[in-house]
Amino acid sequence: MAFKPLHDRVLVRRIEGEDKTKGGLIIPDSAKEKPAEGEIISVGEGARKDSGELIAPSVKAGDRVLFGKWSGTEVKLDGEDLLIMKESDILGIIA
Repeated sequence: MAFKPLHDRVLVRRIEGEDKTKGGLIIPDSAKEKPAEGEIISVGEGARKDSGELIAPSVKAGDRVLFGKWSGTEVKLDGEDLLIMKESDILGIIA
């Protein structure tokens, strides 16, 4: 299914964290937090100013980003759990 976010929204796939600590301890699923890191899958055309001028998004498909713990709305597309969030919910791009 093709999905294109509207306005200043982005579609994000969470990137799972490590299963082990640096010391080698295995972290059980019940103790893991949802990752706050993801990959941009799709980006809307951007927000609009009051004058109607388009503000281009700062992120693009393929960017790795950090976002807030409670950011976005979880959706299931083609059997995959994804997030739809506003671009302003993204804290930064990982270089």
